[in-house]
Amino acid sequence: MAPTETNKKTKYHHGDLRQALIASATNMVESEGVNGLSLRKLAEKVNVSRTAAYHHFKDKHDLLCAIAAQGFAQWQAMAEVISKDDSLSSREKFKQFFLKYIQFAINNAAIYELMFGHQLWQSEGDNSALKDVSYPCFQYQVEMTRLWQQQGIFPSSENPTRLAQVTWATMHGLAKLYIDGIYTQSSTIEDMCDTAINLLVINKPAN
Repeated sequence: MAPTETNKKTKYHHGDLRQALIASATNMVESEGVNGLSLRKLAEKVNVSRTAAYHHFKDKHDLLCAIAAQGFAQWQAMAEVISKDDSLSSREKFKQFFLKYIQFAINNAAIYELMFGHQLWQSEGDNSALKDVSYPCFQYQVEMTRLWQQQGIFPSSENPTRLAQVTWATMHGLAKLYIDGIYTQSSTIEDMCDTAINLLVINKPAN
């Protein structure tokens, strides 16, 4: 008997299927939370066999690491756009970097929580796929920080890695306060970012 539409499986190329699985899993995490995700449910949603899903991800932890890694990659791509925008001054680039980070976190709250949550970072599972993307993402910020030091935005006497860590911690703290509902007025985000930037940088705007 010919297969019905409901039991036909969609055909993907190798790389296409992996990306389709990550994209669909990301949507599931955003709509149903991490607990609502499983490789079985994901395979059904993408319309492939469970074996095909397990061919790309050995378990749920592996899949979650891939989702979080994609989040880091997306943020770095945004940071690179800001860094390469020659229409912005050095200080404006830092402001955009800071503000866009907070907005990225709030707009992708479920994925952001996964990117920095203990569920992955304190797991005994293999985190190499996540580290392979997240560590270079932070290193990119270190290089940007070093450049900002050369341009007089940050004090040149400070260690660029420590400056990048403090900046990231400040951005992360503000982002979490909004995500967790401690700060609820979205209209205050830019003012909060401006205040943090004024405290962090030495190159103050002209009066």
